[in-house]
Amino acid sequence: MAHTNLQTSPDPLSRCYDVALLDLDGVVYIGPDAVRGASEALATAREQGMRLAFVTNNAARPPTAIAEHLTRLGIAAEPDEVITSSHAAAHYLADRLSPGAAVLVVGTVGLDEALVERGLRPVYTASDDVAAVVQGYSPDLNWKQLAEGAVAIRRGVPWVATNLDPTVPSSRGPLPGNGSLVASLRLATGLDPVSTGKPDPTMHREAVQRSHAQRPIVVGDRLDTDIEGANMVGCASLLVLTGVSTARDLLSVSENLRPAFVSRDVSGLLVAHRAPEVDGARARCGAWRAERTGKGELRLAPAGEAGDEADDGAGDDVADDLDGLRALCGLAWHHPKVRTSDALRVTGQDEPAQRSLAALGLSG
Repeated sequence: MAHTNLQTSPDPLSRCYDVALLDLDGVVYIGPDAVRGASEALATAREQGMRLAFVTNNAARPPTAIAEHLTRLGIAAEPDEVITSSHAAAHYLADRLSPGAAVLVVGTVGLDEALVERGLRPVYTASDDVAAVVQGYSPDLNWKQLAEGAVAIRRGVPWVATNLDPTVPSSRGPLPGNGSLVASLRLATGLDPVSTGKPDPTMHREAVQRSHAQRPIVVGDRLDTDIEGANMVGCASLLVLTGVSTARDLLSVSENLRPAFVSRDVSGLLVAHRAPEVDGARARCGAWRAERTGKGELRLAPAGEAGDEADDGAGDDVADDLDGLRALCGLAWHHPKVRTSDALRVTGQDEPAQRSLAALGLSG
């Protein structure tokens, strides 16, 4: 049997990793509200010795405002525990510009503070001395700011985007993110920015450096930013299903976007994890097995008698709520024709399997 990319952790992740690099939107909160159970889970992780760092591609607010927001939600946070894509962009520019250089800001105050911290000078019009343009997400971004950015960019100065996320999560569903706003300047100038946010390694290196992590684990809700970025810098990662990426997305994901662990939410930091094992047309994890059927279909079924369950060394106390999904991932990832199917169908052999699939959004 061959192990899949998902990993086994016989101990809770909070005892195996020293710092959780937590994405915010879709992981800790959605819009103004905390993800259900997040404050309690993160408080417990701290009690178990894990340090927390809050890492976001959203450059709209400075660390002080983000820390205050988290604290109001019942999640204790200090400004120096918050790392934003503004930090990564400012660091990138400071390494390439002279001290005191003027940088045109297309965004809000979060960018200003990060530039000043790195010895650069934020400006807001495309004056002749502008040495670079930096653009970050802002819900208040207007035409005038975009116009100033277009003028400077067309002169040929460096253009840095804090991230290229097309959307941001909200209680009303996905809304336009920085990538969508960057697209307007791409169209206006015919040029492309450098992006320093996730998944670019600049962002995760900044987070590791500022948090002084020795054994970090990235916790995120987006396969194409959080998880890919973690893989690019060699960090372990935990995908949570409270934000953008879904269980169905996970089944069809390419190798560079695969997490080490998966959980419904950040409480996954508090438990041990099994890894599925694959044997030909079957994969097994805990009390579940996944099977290939005709026409590329996957079927979830009970693993059999308790004594016949796969032994992956994770111990008897392993949380098994997502073992069915882990088994399905193990099988899909090892059979590319299944994984890349545009019409991947997952079925349950019996009523418990069907309920599990429905809870994961995998029915039909």
